[in-house]
Amino acid sequence: MPSIGWFEILIIVVIAIIVLGPKDFPIMLKKVSSWIVKLKRHISNIQNEVTNIVIDDNEIKKNKDPKDE
Repeated sequence: MPSIGWFEILIIVVIAIIVLGPKDFPIMLKKVSSWIVKLKRHISNIQNEVTNIVIDDNEIKKNKDPKDE
């Protein structure tokens, strides 16, 4: 997976300031950061749900009666 260095981040910030203007750049930065926080929260919730499902499935397999097979 390619990584982004400080130079690339600086170029993106400069282009964003030129396109959006210095007034609107902080507003857009706040919006984007809130989107990222929400996305991370959703991903974390999905990971927790999958983990819970796997744990429940393992418990069911452990507690399964061998006579039922």
